[in-house]
Amino acid sequence: ERAEETQRMIREEGGEASVVQADVTNASECKRMVEAAAERYGRLDILDNNVGISRGETVVDVSEEQWDQIMNVNVKSVMLTSKYAIPKMIETGGGSIINISSITGMRALSRTPYSTSKGAIIALTKSMAADHGKDNIRVNTICPTFVNTPMVKEFFKDKKFMKRMFDNIPLGRFGTVSDVATAVVFLSSNASSMMTGSSLMIDGGWTAK
Repeated sequence: ERAEETQRMIREEGGEASVVQADVTNASECKRMVEAAAERYGRLDILDNNVGISRGETVVDVSEEQWDQIMNVNVKSVMLTSKYAIPKMIETGGGSIINISSITGMRALSRTPYSTSKGAIIALTKSMAADHGKDNIRVNTICPTFVNTPMVKEFFKDKKFMKRMFDNIPLGRFGTVSDVATAVVFLSSNASSMMTGSSLMIDGGWTAK
């Protein structure tokens, strides 16, 4: 339903969009998703890996099943979608892959499974950039601060926690969906043609403080 809402918004702005529902932890469904995009639009130029879930346990508290779930959704999905997207990009001369990580991949926030998965995305991005630069495929990471999305709404209920987070941001505000989307557009375009293997911090100065 949220994907269809986004599709409607894009069409109202005069753009073109279509929806495919898939489980990105499943290889065959990732392949089907990539093939659907290539079939509908004739080629594949950009992949934005923007799927994630969060967990707050320590290594002592987290169960094996919980650990596997967050690694599958946050990290394995990036590998699987890229596995099938990269050959399609090579067919047409290259492309751009943008992986959404988090400031917690750079600076842990006592959410061990989540922070670990986001750090893994950064390492995976660098490896993919090194492997596929020769194919004219750029791979970069965006690391946002807190952005008001459905996944983080639970945090906004904890006023003390959010004040502590807010006080860590020199620019004095949380991120917006537009802040991240604008960065995705930049990394998708030729304006960033010499950037690959990079981590773009959309954090209001958090990691610099």
